[in-house]
Amino acid sequence: MIDTTKRPSDFVELRAYAPSILQDLRYSTPNNFTGTVVSGYNANNAWLTRKTAETLAQVQHSIQPWGLSLYIFDAYRPKQAVQHFIDWSYQAENPALQQRFYPNMTKRQLFELGYIATRSSHMRGSTVDLTLATQTAQGWQELDMGTEFDVFGLSAAPDYADLSLTQRTNRLLLRSLMLQHGFHGFELEWWHFTLNNEPYPEHYFDFVVD
Repeated sequence: MIDTTKRPSDFVELRAYAPSILQDLRYSTPNNFTGTVVSGYNANNAWLTRKTAETLAQVQHSIQPWGLSLYIFDAYRPKQAVQHFIDWSYQAENPALQQRFYPNMTKRQLFELGYIATRSSHMRGSTVDLTLATQTAQGWQELDMGTEFDVFGLSAAPDYADLSLTQRTNRLLLRSLMLQHGFHGFELEWWHFTLNNEPYPEHYFDFVVD
C-alpha cells in the first residue's frame, strides 16, 4: 500500500468532464454524521481519476433524456478525512446526530461492522457516493431511496427488503446504471460504487479537496 500527498496528473475535477452532474459533497459542510466540516475538504468540488470521471459522464449522458441527473455526495476522500472520522469516534456521542445517522449503533460499531473504513476505497480516487435526482418545478429533487445518504444500518443495504415499491425500484435503477457502466457496489450502502479495474488499486492519497 502506497500513501502519497501528491495529486497525480490523471486526477481531474468531475465538473470539467460532466458539468451537469449535481454535487453536494457533504463532508465539505457540517451536514454529515460528524456535524462538522471534515479535514481535507476545502471545497464542494469532486475530484476523481480521469477514467472514473469519464465513465460518470457517460452515465449522466444516458439518463439525461429521462430528466434525471447523478447527484454526488462524495468522491475522492483524503487520508486526513479518514483520520478525522477516527478521531471523531473517540468523542462523546451527539444524540441528535446519532438518531439521524446511526440510531442502532455506537460510533465504534460503525468501524467494527465496516460502515466506516480506516482504509477507504475513496482514498484511491475511483469510488463515488451518489444518488439520482429528477427535475421538478421546485428544482432538482433526490429520488426516494428509502434512507438518506450516510444512514448506517440494515436499511442502507442495496437489497434491504422493507422498502416501498418506489424505493426498491429507485435503488435498482441506480445500481443497474452503475453496474452497466463498469462499477461495482458495496453490500452495506446503496449509494457506494467503485470503478472496476481502477487505476490506483494500491494507492491511498492525501491531497486536499480544493
